[in-house]
Amino acid sequence: MDSFEEASIDIKMEIFEAIEDNYGGVIVNMKKEELMDFLKFHTMLKASISHWRLKGKKGVWIKLPIELAHLVNAAVKEGFWYHHAEATYLMLVYWIPHEIPHTFPAYASHRIGIGAFVLNQDGQGEDICMAAVREVQEETGIETEFVELLAFRQSHKSFFGKSDLFFICMLKPLNFTINKQDVEIEEAK
Repeated sequence: MDSFEEASIDIKMEIFEAIEDNYGGVIVNMKKEELMDFLKFHTMLKASISHWRLKGKKGVWIKLPIELAHLVNAAVKEGFWYHHAEATYLMLVYWIPHEIPHTFPAYASHRIGIGAFVLNQDGQGEDICMAAVREVQEETGIETEFVELLAFRQSHKSFFGKSDLFFICMLKPLNFTINKQDVEIEEAK
C-alpha cells in the first residue's frame, strides 16, 4: 500500500491596516512610501473587503497619496468610487452592505451638522430650525416644533480638514412614539 502524506499549506492573506471610524466603517491611510504594484494592491484589497465584510463593517475609506494614483484602477475594479480629491491625495470609498443605501456624507468645503434636544413636560429629552425638525422626524419618527437655537460650534480643519459648523436646537415634541432609523443611528431614547 502506498502511503500518502498530506501537505498542509498555510495561506494567510495579507490585508490592509485600517482604523475603525465612528460609523461602523474603516479608514485605510496609504503612505506614499508604501511602494505597491497593481497586483499586490488588488489582491490585498479583495482580501481586506472580505475580512471587513465578515467583521460587519459598512463603509471603507481609502486615502491614496497622489504618488499612488496608479492604484485607482484596481480600486475602481473592486467597486470603489471617488469621494473627493485634494492636491496631495485621492479619497475613495466603498459600501459593503449592497442591500442598503450608503450613508457616506457628501464632500464640501465645510460641513454643517445639527443636534437638538426635545424636552417633554418631565424635563427628559433628546434631540436648527426646519433641518432639526426634519432630522429628528427622519431618525426617530418623532414630530417636533422648533423652539429656539441653544448653541453652535465652529471648528477649523475637522472633517476632511475643512471647517465644521454644528448647531444645537431645542424642539418641542408633538408625539412620543419613537421609530428609530437603524441605518442612521445606533440608539434612540
